[in-house]
Amino acid sequence: MPGLLLGDVFPNFEAETTKGKIKFHDFLGDSWGILFSHPSDYTPVCTTELGRAAKLSDEFSRRDVKMIALSIDSLEDHHGWTKDILAYNNEESGCAFPFPIIADNQRELAVALGMLDPNEKDKDGMPLTARCVFVIGQDKKLKLSLLYPATTGRNFDEILRVVDSLQLTAKNRVATPADWQPGERVMVPPNIPEEEAAAMFPAGVYTKELPSERKYLRYTPQP
Repeated sequence: MPGLLLGDVFPNFEAETTKGKIKFHDFLGDSWGILFSHPSDYTPVCTTELGRAAKLSDEFSRRDVKMIALSIDSLEDHHGWTKDILAYNNEESGCAFPFPIIADNQRELAVALGMLDPNEKDKDGMPLTARCVFVIGQDKKLKLSLLYPATTGRNFDEILRVVDSLQLTAKNRVATPADWQPGERVMVPPNIPEEEAAAMFPAGVYTKELPSERKYLRYTPQP
C-alpha cells in the first residue's frame, strides 16, 4: 500500500459516514478497528460481503473490534443500499445497519490509502476501489492489510480468525500456524530459549523432531 506499511500509525482522517461525521482515531477510541472498502454500491459481490459483515457484527463487537466500511458513492446511495443489504439478509427494513459506511465520492481516502484498482473502472472511466481490509490495533497502528480484486469476494470468517490470531499474539509471545483455529495449539517463536520457554509455558512445550535436528518446530497449548 503506498505510504502505509505494517506498524505505521493509521491516518487520523475525517470523513462523512452513514452515522455522521467521524474523526477516525476518536471513532476507534480504545478499541481495535477494521476498515474495509468496496468498489461500488448496488453491486452484487459487495452486497453479499456487507451482508455477511453485518451478520458477523456481534462477533466483531465481542472481540472489541469497531467495524467501518468505505465506498466511493454518496451518503444517499449508502443509505439506500443498506436497505437492500438488510433485505439480502432477510432482515426487517426498519432494522438499523450495524456499522457506518464512509462516503468517499471524491476518492480522497481511496487514493491516500492505496485502495484504487486500476483494472476496474466506473461508467466514466474512473478507477473503483479494490476490496481492501485494514486491521488497526488499540495503539492505532496497522496490524494487517489485505487487498482483493473486485471480482473476488472476501471470507469474513477468515478475517475473524485473523483478528483472533492478532489479538492472541499481541498479548502472548506465541505465533499461530497455518490454518490455526482458536483453541488449537500455538507455536513458540525460535527467539525464545528452551529454558525460558519451559518457564513461560507451564502447560508444556512439545518439539517436533526433524531431519535437520534443528528444534524450531515447538508447540504449546493456547494460553
